[in-house]
Amino acid sequence: MSRVDRRLNRMSTPSANAGGKAKRAMGVQQALEWAFRVEKAQLELPLPQSATEEGFGFGLEYVLLQRAALGCQVDGGQHKLGGYVHEDAEVIAAIVAGLPDALGGKRMAIRVAELARAGLTPDWMPGAVPRCVPVEMKRNQHGARATTVVVGTERILNRGKWRTVEVLACPVRWRPHPEQIEAARRAYDDWWRALDWVRDGLISGGMLREVGVTAAMPKLSPWVRGQQN
Repeated sequence: MSRVDRRLNRMSTPSANAGGKAKRAMGVQQALEWAFRVEKAQLELPLPQSATEEGFGFGLEYVLLQRAALGCQVDGGQHKLGGYVHEDAEVIAAIVAGLPDALGGKRMAIRVAELARAGLTPDWMPGAVPRCVPVEMKRNQHGARATTVVVGTERILNRGKWRTVEVLACPVRWRPHPEQIEAARRAYDDWWRALDWVRDGLISGGMLREVGVTAAMPKLSPWVRGQQN
């Protein structure tokens, strides 16, 4: 959103709504959940570059240009069956649909919308600590014990006689695996950066009439102890 030409921003509608009422302040995550979960806004993702159809996908620049050309408020409601989709919700959905490839593009746009629609935050595996545990456990009337496997043989002297005995070992694994935790937290970081981009676009674009997006963001790295928002 920071790449949008200043001229386009000057073409956007004034920040105050038509009735002069104060806007409803929302953090970006709350605004996304309102748009997708409450208002049932839908994504209209851009077509591949090879496609020739027009008007299927649009981002911030498209919304600004179209609104400036019309010079009036656009009615919503084209997606929500049996009801009206608030114009601000459709603008929010349009911004999400315009996520750049560097931040995950269409896939991240879908992810952001799905999480917002479900009212969820990505699972970054809070409290997860890798533990070394047996690969398999066996249970009988005497209790549970780890399964062992033969890893070799040894010759030992027992009561004056040489005997061959099996060397047993207990296969273990990490649960959860450190890479699994790292992947979950990397996915959270990607989601956070996408929300940061959407927030900046909504604030700088000045296109929302009744919703005022604040600077509030989810925690950047909630697994870091003592981290501030």
